[in-house]
Amino acid sequence: MQQNELNAVFDRQADGYDTQWERMAPIRDGVFFALQTIFSALPPDARILCVGVGTGVELAFLARTFPGWQFTAVEPSGAMLEACRRRADTQGFAARCRFHQGYLDSLTTEQLHDGATCFLVSQFILERRARVEFFAAIAAQLAPGALLASSDLASDTVSDAYKALLPLWLTMMSPVPIEPDRLERTRAAYAKDVAILPPDAVAAIMQSGGFETPVQFFQAGLLHAWFTRRV
Repeated sequence: MQQNELNAVFDRQADGYDTQWERMAPIRDGVFFALQTIFSALPPDARILCVGVGTGVELAFLARTFPGWQFTAVEPSGAMLEACRRRADTQGFAARCRFHQGYLDSLTTEQLHDGATCFLVSQFILERRARVEFFAAIAAQLAPGALLASSDLASDTVSDAYKALLPLWLTMMSPVPIEPDRLERTRAAYAKDVAILPPDAVAAIMQSGGFETPVQFFQAGLLHAWFTRRV
């Protein structure tokens, strides 16, 4: 799927996105629980880059948890970024945020960031070189030693583990039983539109983009999360 097509998909989903994924909140909250500890050593006035921020759920969590932090919210979907902005306005932290509609290559900054989040974003970059360049662009926005927390769907798609995890993952996401034809449609869609790679391969891509060896700190179903530092 091309970037403009992907943006159009997220534009259409923006209004109901949070409701659609509320079933997955326990997994999201598990990532956030660990993230709070991982980021706890950052300065009280840290600058945080949120890449592919979507509707701003992790941004809101970090803003509540660390009231002295400033944020740069990057999101190519205008509808998603507007939902993020509304959340920030409603919850009272918009003044601590800079909102950037677009990609990292169009983001200018006068001061490097102390940390970054990138949740369920890089999996949509299908070419390995482009995915490495994506993480390199994140690294370019970070101070040396700055923290990155990143998550993606990951698995060896030819393994028995993937055969077992895919229906489990779909069942976790859906309130209705998963029929065999839906399972096969999802398998085909993931093969075409999502770069699901073995966890070690995803970690290697991050490292090639200018980061230390990533440490996996979370897994639930197909979702894996890592933290690392800019070299």
